[in-house]
Amino acid sequence: MKQTLDLYRREMEDFFTSCLQDESIPPSLAQAMRYSLMAGGKRIRPVLCLVWAEYFGRSRAETVPFAAGLELIHTYSLVHDDLPAMDDDAVRRGQPSNHVQHGEALAILAGDGLLTEAFALMLSAPLPSDQVRRAALDISHAAGPRGMVGGQVVDMGLSGGKEAELDELQTMHAMKTGAMIRSSCRAGAILGQAEDRDLDRVTRYGECIGLAFQVADDILDVVGEAEKIGKPVGSDLAMGKATYPALIGLEESRRLGQAMVQEALRAVQPFQGPQIDFLRDLAGYIMDRVE
Repeated sequence: MKQTLDLYRREMEDFFTSCLQDESIPPSLAQAMRYSLMAGGKRIRPVLCLVWAEYFGRSRAETVPFAAGLELIHTYSLVHDDLPAMDDDAVRRGQPSNHVQHGEALAILAGDGLLTEAFALMLSAPLPSDQVRRAALDISHAAGPRGMVGGQVVDMGLSGGKEAELDELQTMHAMKTGAMIRSSCRAGAILGQAEDRDLDRVTRYGECIGLAFQVADDILDVVGEAEKIGKPVGSDLAMGKATYPALIGLEESRRLGQAMVQEALRAVQPFQGPQIDFLRDLAGYIMDRVE
């Protein structure tokens, strides 16, 4: 599974090296945008889009520009989340956060630029316009006030000592993290013109692994290694952030994550093929990281 993930990830990395090279972009802005985009990461969102699109008949070459846009959206969200007005994190992926390296003003503009450029990339994909429009609309809902942005607002309300309820925590993560992971899966299937009943299964798979990813990340904040997670261990706890281990404990968090992995596997049970084998292995790998 890791070899296949690396193959998809390298394909995305190759594409990213050609992004933001337009000489009409002010050099300082392009540098700040590339700084965070090329800082590494799992590239899970574009990979999910690529794999699902490929399963439903699209070539990776057709889908790469659209998938790349998903990573630009994710990167912009990290740049803005790290700002002093938000989480005030000085380290991201093992290096200084964008605002530490480039200053607050340029970091804000770099995030703005990444978000806007993301939709330019998605809309440039050499695919039927109806599928591109539908997939981009799905992503815009997941990334905006109904999804990731709204989830950040809910997260801010749950931080600072407020005792969170489990349903509040799940709602927040479904918006902040899960919506984009779910939509990345859906976008690939939409670009591949999946039938509605298949799209429902893809959606459920995305919902379940989205929650499992967040549970695993919360666990790693407690038991992980700083060089692997790219930030100091225990930083969420120190900031008073609402997390699954803080609310329900480590063992119950592991059980919840494993339950979501099993539900994801059930969702794709009718599907067969090498892409589905990879997606099954990826679902299992999420919680293997914290065992």
